[in-house]
Amino acid sequence: MKTLASYLAGRWQTADRDFRILLDPSTEEPLARASSTGADFAAALDWARGTGGPALRALSFGARGEILKSLSKTLRERRAELLDLSRANNGATESDGAFDVDGAGGTLAFYGGLGLALGDRRWLVDGDGLQLARTEAFWTRHALVPKQGAALHVNAFNFPAWGFAEKFACAFLAGVPSIVKPATATALVAHRMVEIVLESGLLPAGALQLVVGATGDLVDRLGAQDVLAFTGSAATARELRGRANLLAASVRVNVEADSLNAAVLGPDAAPGSAPFDAFVRDVAREMTQKAGQKCTAVRRILVPRAHAGAATEALAARLAGVVTGNPADPEVGMGPLATAAQLTDALDGVAELLATADLVAGTGRRADGRGAPAGKGFFLAPTLLASPVPLELTPVHEREVFGPVATVLPYSGTAEEAAQLVAMAGGTLVTSAYSDDPDWLAGLVAGAGAWTGRLYVGSTGAEGFGSGAALPASSHGGPGRAGGGEELGGLRGLAPYLQRVALQGHRGVVDPLAGA
Repeated sequence: MKTLASYLAGRWQTADRDFRILLDPSTEEPLARASSTGADFAAALDWARGTGGPALRALSFGARGEILKSLSKTLRERRAELLDLSRANNGATESDGAFDVDGAGGTLAFYGGLGLALGDRRWLVDGDGLQLARTEAFWTRHALVPKQGAALHVNAFNFPAWGFAEKFACAFLAGVPSIVKPATATALVAHRMVEIVLESGLLPAGALQLVVGATGDLVDRLGAQDVLAFTGSAATARELRGRANLLAASVRVNVEADSLNAAVLGPDAAPGSAPFDAFVRDVAREMTQKAGQKCTAVRRILVPRAHAGAATEALAARLAGVVTGNPADPEVGMGPLATAAQLTDALDGVAELLATADLVAGTGRRADGRGAPAGKGFFLAPTLLASPVPLELTPVHEREVFGPVATVLPYSGTAEEAAQLVAMAGGTLVTSAYSDDPDWLAGLVAGAGAWTGRLYVGSTGAEGFGSGAALPASSHGGPGRAGGGEELGGLRGLAPYLQRVALQGHRGVVDPLAGA
């Protein structure tokens, strides 16, 4: 069995105890083991701050961008290997694995392009200059300069490739070294990606480190110039944010957490219309892609009462055609959940939802997967529920089931009531709306916009990847329950790793100093 090593302070370090076993979630066969016991996290931070940071800050945006472009190409050349690891350790179908792996490479390439466009600059200008007195002899301008610490990236289990790339690309382009901590249970893909990146020889020393296993005292060693970027549960985010050292030093913490995302069908989107058909197609995909293990997956399905029967029947029929099983079988359209713990949590969540909702499709119980040994694997078939009391504060607005599970919520059809339902989850990463009515859409934005980080509009003639893709050109994050953080969004994605400084003085000095 392979033992995964951490890469810290310039060398690979392998533990000799306290291992956690990584499994194939389709067969429950062991694949590897991982532990960080014995790691010297003080040395890792010293190496990042003292070696990696200065080396990165010495490079221009253009030079950093060229490296990111080259890394994207290097990873694309190893795509087949990474997809095999994704199938084995994540239970990902070929299309799901490609969504993760290709998303990672595309994100690196996108931020590489941004860096090349910025050229020889080493920091960013923020906004326009402003005259502070009677003449330009007293002038102000804001600049964004890289923080001089390290970025600790604690990533979720569901996107080991994309999760690594989206955080690393932004920190690297900003000029801040990264310490990457993938979720242990699905660490094979991220571990191999870091190996490939380091073997390329493209990175300055200290720019990238890897922790497999627990973080030990690493979080407690972060200081004022460091950054913690976390993706995972809201409960873990609250625990991390409350660490005494983070509060004392005002360490910047960027969080992407739980999200009960909603897909909303507009009243004009009658059965047979283009928005109705797109709604059914997209919701079914967002429920089953990555076995529903996406922070952007649809959990609540808002349908006007006039169309509720037709929409529910169409969704149930589409979900019935999804074959659940081992992705090694070419007929399988959806793989297992990633771990036994995820399956248990999903089954518990379905039971909670069923207390106030009805089962429409699926069984809500563990299933045997096609191509997997009987009784083995962490399988749950697509499960569709319907709530008779959508406006009551039932578990459907509180409990995220991180699997192929969603609930239909019939509503009056007004934008105001749809917005009310969206808001009842306390903040989401994405809301999708399917309508050709500009007034209704404007009403939804006015009412729900403050409660969601992104609004995807599925109108007639629209082209896109659906609400589930966190594209690097658009912001990814959301208010309230969703964590309050923000990633990607072009150059906005660099913000957690940059410090805004107000420069004041004579305009002839301040503007060139800011890089204007």
